Amino acid sequence: MVDQKSPPPDDGIAAPEVVRKKQRRINWVWLVPVVAALIALSLVLRTWMQEGPEISIVFETAEGLDVGKTQIRYKDVVVGMVQRIKFNEDRSKVIVTAQLSKNAAGLAAEGTNFWVVRPRLGLNGVSGLGTLLSGAYIDVDARDGAGAETSATKFDFVGLETPPAVTNDRAGKRFILKAQDLGSLDIGSPVYFRRINVGRVIGYKLDDSGEAVNVEVFVDAPNDKFVTTGTRFWNASGIDLQVDASGLKLHTQSLMSLALGGVAFESVNVNDTKLAEPGASYELYDTEDEAKANPDGEPFPIRMRFDQTIRGLAVGAMVDFQGIALGHVTKISIDFDNDKKRFFAVVDAVLYPERLGPVYDRMHARAEADGDKTGGRLLAVMVKYGLRAQLRTSNLLTGQLYIVLENFPKVEPVEFKITDPIQIPTIPGNLEQLQQQITNIVDKIDKIPFDQIGTDLRSTLSSASRLLTTLDKNLAPELRNTVQAARKSLDAINELLAQDGSLPTNAEQAMKELGRAARSLRGLADYLQVHPEALIRGRGDDPIPGQVRN
Repeated sequence: MVDQKSPPPDDGIAAPEVVRKKQRRINWVWLVPVVAALIALSLVLRTWMQEGPEISIVFETAEGLDVGKTQIRYKDVVVGMVQRIKFNEDRSKVIVTAQLSKNAAGLAAEGTNFWVVRPRLGLNGVSGLGTLLSGAYIDVDARDGAGAETSATKFDFVGLETPPAVTNDRAGKRFILKAQDLGSLDIGSPVYFRRINVGRVIGYKLDDSGEAVNVEVFVDAPNDKFVTTGTRFWNASGIDLQVDASGLKLHTQSLMSLALGGVAFESVNVNDTKLAEPGASYELYDTEDEAKANPDGEPFPIRMRFDQTIRGLAVGAMVDFQGIALGHVTKISIDFDNDKKRFFAVVDAVLYPERLGPVYDRMHARAEADGDKTGGRLLAVMVKYGLRAQLRTSNLLTGQLYIVLENFPKVEPVEFKITDPIQIPTIPGNLEQLQQQITNIVDKIDKIPFDQIGTDLRSTLSSASRLLTTLDKNLAPELRNTVQAARKSLDAINELLAQDGSLPTNAEQAMKELGRAARSLRGLADYLQVHPEALIRGRGDDPIPGQVRN
């Protein structure tokens, strides 16, 4: 455009100069990349705002894991995705890098566990069958309240190779059981209450002292309310087979406990019903009988000397007192007696006097009143009145022995000294006494002169044989003649006594004569009763009929 100047006005005043600029038009084509850039920026910003932290998880293997496909799930909700998979420096493990969502950032915290869910077949059953169609995924177990946090506090994790026995969101309580050894227990072993499965073993490790194994168990709610401060736990693994004086006993909780082992519990002290706190520690007993025994209290060590064989006595054997398992054997050793020049057995044991119940309370109060803190003087009195230890056979089939503490009033008195540990005097066991009695009987039998008795018996038998021979030769013929004569006499007597014989006929006539004589005597008696004077004067003349006597 050409600028034009207007002519000056006639009045001589110069007209203002007007300059017009060139107008530029906007190209709307450039708006498309601008809008696209804005949209991309908003998407990036939105993605950045929704993305959570990036974490790394170490696994033994990457089996079933795919980059961009394998999901991370928490309570079956997708909270992340696997981004990268690589080896560690020595290629012994794999490092899985995963991206969590923003709302699940709180899961990246201490106490969170990750493991790969894949089909598994174990003694507890089959798990992870759903992954046959959907593929493996990484499951998450976080501590309570971790999902509510909005920021990550931990970024490196070590994944579990097997799923945890119990997750943190499962209702119930955890307890620690102290055992001498693990036995057949394993993770997943059931926990029983009255033969009902109420929990499981979730872990175990050696105690810091190395003298025990700490077994962690979990009891599901609401059954965890049955675990009180007075509860006792015992190992219910496999079969509990006992052969004792009462016979054969077989106990088992279930078929599952035969394969997986198991733990059982019961409240022994009914007066102690206070609920146990989570993480409470208990002792794990070997058997149900040990768990249900009276409270142990402080152990009381004793020592016993046996001059007889102790074959069949083992460490752990029962120490019985009036039918109560008062303690058990802890050690067996051998020593030598220089005076008697013989070996003897030394048996150490521990007693738990509190198992006596109220009796112990009274004895303890009496000992304290007498100033006897160790109980030695009380034991001295009991030994004085016949307290002794004796070995007895608990089962004739196995030959197992146990120790019994009992009063024997007729035993010889012994000198009792208060030592540490207290030494309890002993007497021979029933088997030893029986063997001694058998030995005495055998000694008496050995003193019998069987040779002389045999010689005398042979001589007597020879004399008897000669006597029988003499009788057979001399007396037998005479005896035969005597028998024949006796037979003839008996035949004559039979003929005489026959019905048609002379003796019965003569006897009949004699009986008739006796009858007539009896009638005559009866008539004489009647006459004398009427005329007694006839005994003096004699019988008078017979009266004339019709004549009256003066």
